[in-house]
This record gives sequence, structure tokens and C-alpha cells, in this order.
Amino acid sequence: MSALNKMMGFLGLVDTDQETAIAEGPSRSAAPRAQRERTGVTVLGSHSASNTASQPTKLEESAAHYNIVTLQPRSYSEARKVGEYYREGNPVIINLDDMEESERKRLVDFSSGLVFGLNGRIERISLKVFLLSPANVNVSNEDKTAAQASFFNQS
Repeated sequence: MSALNKMMGFLGLVDTDQETAIAEGPSRSAAPRAQRERTGVTVLGSHSASNTASQPTKLEESAAHYNIVTLQPRSYSEARKVGEYYREGNPVIINLDDMEESERKRLVDFSSGLVFGLNGRIERISLKVFLLSPANVNVSNEDKTAAQASFFNQS
């Protein structure tokens, strides 16, 4: 057994039966038996040639329409809504005008972590408004520079 397997067993990340199976090497009959013995574990599927056919292609992704969600949270306790909408793949606009400074910083930190964890982007639209865009959504730079130019030219 390697030190890594021992450490995973100590932390409870691997069953002891599974730990010995890893050390001995995988066998064809051991894997189905181990899955049957574990309770509470649902096998969702594995990557195979049949599963790759059901995955959307780039053409289908580009044709998809996104719902842009606009939220104006009043406290940090509403951060869960931001995470739920963003995790579904929706671009989220957050208006933080009604929040206190300390809670606003916490929500921006939460949003930054959320975006980093799901490989997206966060952009500041104005002083207290942010756009969280998922990895599969692109924001045009032309529109952004035009909006900033008109925003800063308010005399």
C-alpha cells in the first residue's frame, strides 16, 4: 500500500475494502461487486463512446439562449440565489447599491470564488454593479467600451 492510500483510508475517503483493491490492482469482477456492496452510492454513468454521442456539440451550444438574471440583494444571506442561478449556467448581474459596505465586500468575494470555481468571469459594470458570466458566455468588448465611454462622459 502506498502512503497516499493509507492517508486516504485514515481520513475516511476510501473504504478499507476499496483501499486493498486499489493496492492489489483492479480486476473486472471486483469493481461491480464493490459497487453493489456500497449503499447510498448512485452510479450516474461513465465516459464511453455511447455517452459522448449525447453530449451537445459546439453548434448546439452557440444556438442556445441564455436568461440573464438581475439580482439586487439587500444582505449577504441572499448570496445563495446568486450561486444557484450562476451554477445553472445563467449570466447574473448583481446590483449592490442597497448593501452595506462590509456585506458588499463579502458578496463580491463570494462571487469571485464562485466564478473561479466554475471557470467563468466577473466584470465590473459600474461602481456597484457586477456581471458574472459563465465560461460558455462571451461578452463583446465593443459594447463594453461603448458603455464605459458613455458612462464616463457624463458632464
